[in-house]
Amino acid sequence: MYQLQQEAPRPKRIICPREVENRPKYYGREFHGIISREQADEILAGVEGAYILRESQRQPGCYTLALRFGNQTLNYRLFYDGKHFVGEKRFESIHDLVTDGLITLYIETKASEYISKMTTNPIYEHIGYATLLREKVSRRLSRTKNESRKASVTSEENTPVEKITSLVRRAALTQNDNHFNYEKAHNFKVHTFRGPHWCEYCANFMWGLIAQGVRCSDCGLNVHKQCSKYVPNDCQPDLKRIKRVYCCDLTTLVKAHNTQRPMVVDSCIREIEARGLKSEGLYRVSGFTEHIEDVKMAFDRDGDKADISASIYPDINIIAGALKLYFRDLPIPVITYDTYSKFIEAAKISNPDERLEAIHEVLMLLPAAHYETLRYLMIHLKKVTLHEKENFMNAENLGIVFGPTLMRPPEDSTLTTLNDMRYQKLIVQILIENEDVLF
Repeated sequence: MYQLQQEAPRPKRIICPREVENRPKYYGREFHGIISREQADEILAGVEGAYILRESQRQPGCYTLALRFGNQTLNYRLFYDGKHFVGEKRFESIHDLVTDGLITLYIETKASEYISKMTTNPIYEHIGYATLLREKVSRRLSRTKNESRKASVTSEENTPVEKITSLVRRAALTQNDNHFNYEKAHNFKVHTFRGPHWCEYCANFMWGLIAQGVRCSDCGLNVHKQCSKYVPNDCQPDLKRIKRVYCCDLTTLVKAHNTQRPMVVDSCIREIEARGLKSEGLYRVSGFTEHIEDVKMAFDRDGDKADISASIYPDINIIAGALKLYFRDLPIPVITYDTYSKFIEAAKISNPDERLEAIHEVLMLLPAAHYETLRYLMIHLKKVTLHEKENFMNAENLGIVFGPTLMRPPEDSTLTTLNDMRYQKLIVQILIENEDVLF
């Protein structure tokens, strides 16, 4: 594939010999004005890789890239929105667009059968990296939380291993018995690679000038766009890529930190249960917003080492507020968008036993990390209700507080939110009252 890219025709701009009136300012002298397809074909005849731009005769104001490839003239509708494009890729210049197009056309022409079979025998599940390196990476990733995250992986001669691919990380994590094996889809985004890159799924060269493939923004896996459809949901997020704790996807956070639940949830609940279960209006009374933001920044900055002790935050409502804020800030709520409507429908069932069974069935649809976090939170809230005489917070009151915090409708509709509030409250109330049965 790399060799084919090197062999691809080079773009040749054919300059218009006359000055064209009303030429768009973002086009150069390769613009030939209003000419027909036949005229464009004559201008480009016999010059492989030659190209011009023209305005459509049939649709004035619409522009076309005429490109010579494979002894024929190809015409593409051309667009500009600050960058030039004929498809998904956007380019700073027409020259780059044509260069990338010629590479793609040449490779797809010469290796179409090979490309169609690239995903049939991937290297993804058969990585041939050294066992020693895997063991070293595994030891690094399973070190205790008290050790410095900056500790480097070294070889037997204590030479730093400069680069560890996402595949090696994945292999090491898979072998790590302490790893919580929650399933997580890769977060692929189109990426432009500088210099030659090879797909980590099929091991083939990633061709093109820009946007040659996709990269997982959570673990760094680099693959062809077409290969990304076949990669299993086994993303192992790299802690270096997780910039914050709040507003981070729940499953991504727990897999990156190799924890069962988000450390915010564990730390805040531990602190509240140690000194706040009898606090009047717990979770209902608000703490100072600026202090809650301080706690948020502490977790974002220090992770599980954030100090939220009574000596720093004597008001337990600040810790309770920080926990609620964490749940509100999740990009996907604890009770996910996919399951939201099913929970609401379950809450509408009048028969208590049938309703409980329906809620239990929907709980089983939650992603594992979401389920575990919800389970742990409900156990905690049940403890809160056991001190109702002191804190005045029963399951119904907690349902009012946590209903809209733990579940939000997929569509951003104020009317839907208002209509569903009583069912949101009821769901959380039922989860608290029946946590020993439902979980």
